[in-house]
Amino acid sequence: MSSVELALKNAMSIEGAIGVALVDYNSGLALGTLGGGPEMDLNVAAAGNTEVVRSKLRTMEMLNLHHEAIEDILITLSGQYHLIRLLTKKGGEGHFLYLALDRRRANLAMARLRLRQVEDDLSL
Repeated sequence: MSSVELALKNAMSIEGAIGVALVDYNSGLALGTLGGGPEMDLNVAAAGNTEVVRSKLRTMEMLNLHHEAIEDILITLSGQYHLIRLLTKKGGEGHFLYLALDRRRANLAMARLRLRQVEDDLSL
């Protein structure tokens, strides 16, 4: 099993996980997905969340926040949490993990911690 497949599997083991994608935010393409389903097209989510990441990076540039780095971006919906974790390890630059969670079943603090651990174990 590749590092990407293992990372996606580990992310899906997070309580409340609905779907996960590893995304290249230069192209907007998902390099791997797991979960999702008819109600959540992870390829569409990858492309859409790429725009979120690009927009936030542009805003940080305009604000001269060069000394800051994005750890994660949280989008809270009425029934879901969407976590976007930018990869910072060597080889991971330009990529992010996207995780959708069922809000009723997920513990947000634990999900953030576990997604950070997934990132630590991932090698691209």
